[in-house]
Amino acid sequence: MAGNIIVIKMSADNADSEKDIMMFCCAGCGIAEVDDIKLKQCAACDLVRYCSDACQKDHRLQHKKECKKRAAELRDEILFKQPE
Repeated sequence: MAGNIIVIKMSADNADSEKDIMMFCCAGCGIAEVDDIKLKQCAACDLVRYCSDACQKDHRLQHKKECKKRAAELRDEILFKQPE
C-alpha cells in the first residue's frame, strides 16, 4: 500500500448526528490516530502519516517513489497556478 493514506470512516452512533468521524492510520505500523497518539504527515507530499520517526524511516523505501511524484505535482500546482 505504498503511498496510500489509510482512512477509516465511521458514522457516529447517534442517529441524529450525520457527522462522520475520519480516523487516519500510520503508514508504517497501521496504528490509528487517537487522543494520545498524534500522527505527523509526510512533509514533502502530505499523502501519508506516521506515528514516529522510526516508522517513517522503515516505510521510506516503499513510499519514496510515490512521494517524489506527488511532491513534484504539488510544486507544479503552485508554480502554474493562475492568479485570480
